[in-house]
Amino acid sequence: MKEKSFIRKKELVKAALDEFTTNDYKNASLNSIIKNAGISKGTFYYHFQDKQSLYLFLLDTANKMKWEFMNSHIKEMSVDFNQKDIFEGFKIQAQIGIEFATLFPEYHQLSMMFAKERGNQIYENTMTILSVNTEDMMNEMVKKAIKRGDFNEKFSKDFIVRIMTFLFMGFHEIFGNKEDFELENMAKNLNNYVNFMKYGLGK
Repeated sequence: MKEKSFIRKKELVKAALDEFTTNDYKNASLNSIIKNAGISKGTFYYHFQDKQSLYLFLLDTANKMKWEFMNSHIKEMSVDFNQKDIFEGFKIQAQIGIEFATLFPEYHQLSMMFAKERGNQIYENTMTILSVNTEDMMNEMVKKAIKRGDFNEKFSKDFIVRIMTFLFMGFHEIFGNKEDFELENMAKNLNNYVNFMKYGLGK
């Protein structure tokens, strides 16, 4: 999005969030978004190239907000992740993530809808354009965890990275029922999920 702001930006963001959190990407209507935001098509296309650029803007905003929220809370908690195993670190991050979801439900729901796009072209486009590489991120975390002795030594680093990346990427495929998206159930499922990883891979 161009740096120059416009009067009804908040209305556009709200209308877009409403549309993308109630419809998958393919069925989300750009015309409905523009109409509900109360702006002209000319205004929209001055700031965004198309529906995909708006979608990417929202996902990028949600991701940045979540990580800023998470990093701020971790500092307030004075958590030293070097003193905790990787699994306890995951639990702390998951709990903070749930707090974020409580405060910003529209961005949380957007992320949940995006997770369901896996296997579609928009998912691949988003991961490429926003430079999100879960396996690279997991690789760095696992390297540090191995040095701490968090994992059973019989498993290679490559095996651990592949398995844990798969598990994290597949969370919403396993817990994809409507009731699973309730925050209380999500907290329980995330905790059990991490325990599963720990006692399946940990010492």
